[in-house]
Amino acid sequence: MDAFIRGVGTSLFGKQPELTASELIWTAVTEALSDAELELPEAVYVGTCFGEPGIAQRALHRMGITGLPITVMENACASSTHAFHEASSAVDSGRYSNVLVVGVEHLTSRFSGAIPVDPRDFEGRAGLGLPALYAMSAARYQDRYGVTPEQLAAISVKNHAHGMHNPRAQHRAPVTIEQVLKSRMISDPLTLLQCCAIADGAGAVVIGNTRRSSRDIKVRGSAMQTGGLWNHATENVWGHDLIAATAASAYDAAGVQIEDIDVIELHDAFTIGEIVTTEALGMAPLGEGASLATGGHTALGGAQPVNPSGGLLSRGHPLGATGTAQVAELVWQLRGEAGERQVPGARLGLLETMGGGAGGVDGNACVVSVLEGN
Repeated sequence: MDAFIRGVGTSLFGKQPELTASELIWTAVTEALSDAELELPEAVYVGTCFGEPGIAQRALHRMGITGLPITVMENACASSTHAFHEASSAVDSGRYSNVLVVGVEHLTSRFSGAIPVDPRDFEGRAGLGLPALYAMSAARYQDRYGVTPEQLAAISVKNHAHGMHNPRAQHRAPVTIEQVLKSRMISDPLTLLQCCAIADGAGAVVIGNTRRSSRDIKVRGSAMQTGGLWNHATENVWGHDLIAATAASAYDAAGVQIEDIDVIELHDAFTIGEIVTTEALGMAPLGEGASLATGGHTALGGAQPVNPSGGLLSRGHPLGATGTAQVAELVWQLRGEAGERQVPGARLGLLETMGGGAGGVDGNACVVSVLEGN
């Protein structure tokens, strides 16, 4: 693709009721525009899930970003990753020479705790929230492949260890296997420390049509798909097939294989999610994804670190801002600017974000993108 990331920026992530969504946007966009040495973009693509109507226009107008197309997208957890995918495609097609991508969410102004189920679909009416859906996936995976509670907990331990080195993360304290397993049960077998926390935050990305310097990161390929129907007779657990199909399209577009990737940011809303996703990406055969964390393959210092930012489990999950936060982390990694969590020599990075399912659909959206540094 002829699309290059010229600048990135984010807010801090965590519960920030004292701030507004606009203030989070101002922080992220100011950093990204300064990083890109750009005053005004030609267009803006915004991802948000629960943002109030007109939030992007109101926030950006206060920054003097007016008189240009502003497109707002909602695709659950993949909202700003979807915006990033579409913005990259718009630049690649020649529609714009530079665009701004914004992801934002201020969840503490909407929810006092976990996001409740939506009673407007039959899964919501049955009380099937995402913790329960992932828990059933974990239980089915355990039954089929024998993953242990300790192996599930190891994902949380790894990502919290990574998050210790991320000054923008919500949770920066290390945890042990014992602490993870003894934390409050949320939906068997997933305990509290195996579930991501809601967060407020924003991220911004500037994309241009040429590489101006070695700091600009190429969008080598990107793919987006929506899931098909899923039920108990489907061979793989929920989410696997959609991620695998999207990843295959992204690899083809980028001309790479999973073995070529140096660093990965993926959607670890729950510990089982990282295990299933690494298998769907082709990093391990079915049933062997848990060994990637316990064996050190996906830890900092391993062959292919996964979620050096701390992921959703440590950084927090500001739904609409998660995708832009993933992009920012990979850009810092590929530039060699990630500090104590830097993956040495990282040249190719991959991000994956999947939105939640509804009405028996295997995920309502998945985006996989491959980024390349010099």
